[in-house]
Amino acid sequence: MARIGIYGSSFDPITNVHLWTASTIAHRCKLDKVIFLPCSNKRKDKRLYSSDIHRWEMVQIAIKENPKFIADDYEMKQDAWKITTYETMKHFKEVYPDDELFFIMGADLLIDIGEGKWGNADSLIRENKFIVMARNGIDMLAAISRSPILRNNDDGQTFHLIDKGLSMEISSTYIREEFSLGGEPRYLLPDACYAYIKENNLYTGMLI
Repeated sequence: MARIGIYGSSFDPITNVHLWTASTIAHRCKLDKVIFLPCSNKRKDKRLYSSDIHRWEMVQIAIKENPKFIADDYEMKQDAWKITTYETMKHFKEVYPDDELFFIMGADLLIDIGEGKWGNADSLIRENKFIVMARNGIDMLAAISRSPILRNNDDGQTFHLIDKGLSMEISSTYIREEFSLGGEPRYLLPDACYAYIKENNLYTGMLI
């Protein structure tokens, strides 16, 4: 039985922090693989600044040297109004029926789920396991205890909380801003992705 983490994000663009986070989680949580899962640009709740094609290419470029990392375009292929994380996890449990799967997310998303902001939130928590990364200013244990959805579906193994060392705040937003305003974010993302962005004039002159 393999242990697999599902790491969903917009990856707009993928950054060195994404890669470092995935590598650190894989090491600490003894994961055999981490699946990088870019979301679709059809989603109404997210504004994306580059196309699915560009984000997909950058994810593949970024992870190609690490045999533990896999890119999957499942969510990009779905109708955005029909897909939730619950359906996504159901899909991957069907693909990997003999393995143990974890959804990787930040503590800010844990709060959103606990407040019922995600589709099928109760079933999502009841039927899956999660690796939750720290975010500055968020008490993860308090977030779980305050939410009936989270605390009543926690059997003691539902949440693996990762605290120290995973609260770096360098973001894709910051990198987009630097590109847009003529800054130099070169060492915040993989060299090949930096070159790809420059070659394709991504994020240049955009209002972020």
